[in-house]
Amino acid sequence: MKILAVETSTDACSAALFVDGSIQEKFTVQPRAHTKLILAMIDQLLADAQINPQQLDALALSRGPGSFTGVRIAAGVVQGIAYGADLPVVPVSTLAAMAQDCFNRHPLVQMAYTALDARMDEIFWGVYSRNSLGMAELTGLEAVTPVTALIFPDAPGYGVGSGWLAHRSALTDNLGQRILAVEAEVYPRAAAVAQLGAYGYAQGQAVNVEQAMPVYLRDKVASTQAERSLAAKPQ
Repeated sequence: MKILAVETSTDACSAALFVDGSIQEKFTVQPRAHTKLILAMIDQLLADAQINPQQLDALALSRGPGSFTGVRIAAGVVQGIAYGADLPVVPVSTLAAMAQDCFNRHPLVQMAYTALDARMDEIFWGVYSRNSLGMAELTGLEAVTPVTALIFPDAPGYGVGSGWLAHRSALTDNLGQRILAVEAEVYPRAAAVAQLGAYGYAQGQAVNVEQAMPVYLRDKVASTQAERSLAAKPQ
């Protein structure tokens, strides 16, 4: 299986190539340079592997949430390649990629409380558990929400993402002893997007390029606090 992944939803920019279980990645943190960097990263990965886009099985899109501009850059690049090479796309949550990266680095961690700073005193929020195959699996729903509106499972895990840097005190007070450690200064990476993309492809989650759309979550800003709480509640 060959999957090309693109991730540009934060200040970090990365691309990764999954080939039969092996992942190569290009990663850098250069705010406002994603448009200039991402195509060169992709070209280098494909050239190093001696693969052209038509030989890929699918693309994996880090579909958000995250920076509005950054998410659009990834979507535009992936859609362009997918159209040109007639490939399907596996949309992957940015928050899921952060959780997967955490699980990869910490094999004993079973739960990741992911949070990206959404500004406006809110966070992009998602809780992920490690499934039996070691893959990040969403618990409940992702949401954009005030810290005070969070509902979460009673399980120990790591706090992951920039939301923990911006709102660490409130999040720690809210979740209490559930939080074993906090990794706030980490970014979503294309390597984890590629890993989840390959898993999703095998599970039949690939879609036509027309259906591979960004997910901003910002439409929930106008919803009531009760609605936001419901969106964050595990099912």
